[in-house]
Amino acid sequence: MIKNIDKIIKYSRYLTALTLSLLVGLILYDATARYLFSAGSTALQELEWHFFDVVILLSIAYTLKEDAHVRVDIFYANFSPKVKLIIDTIATLFFILPLAGLIVYIGVHFTALSFLQGEASSDPGGLGSRWIIKAFMPLSFLLVVAVSISNLSKTLERWRAL
Repeated sequence: MIKNIDKIIKYSRYLTALTLSLLVGLILYDATARYLFSAGSTALQELEWHFFDVVILLSIAYTLKEDAHVRVDIFYANFSPKVKLIIDTIATLFFILPLAGLIVYIGVHFTALSFLQGEASSDPGGLGSRWIIKAFMPLSFLLVVAVSISNLSKTLERWRAL
């Protein structure tokens, strides 16, 4: 199961890199069209924000997997391996998993409501189908739950090695 989670995160990393590349191209196109040809598009600007959202949301799980997330390393770095394992276990069980689970639970309903209402941009010329971008919120935190379970399993293996 852990290998499958790691594989899924690997593919989400590729999707994030692709989305970031598309975002850069879209920004270049939009800026060129706006400043050289005085032509802008509300839909393109909204698409830029949507791509940015996807990059951020999909990066959360990968950052957690690679242990590159924000932490008070000035203290953590000086702790013994056993204290680090205790902190990692408590953080995963009591903070990461409950919060990520809550975001998945609320996000699914949030996305479904957006879909059922046919939510679209309120700006003229904006994008429709807002539920698509909203679906990335529960999806990304579902990946966080999966990575947390994977990390917890690896932490338990390190406990056994002590």
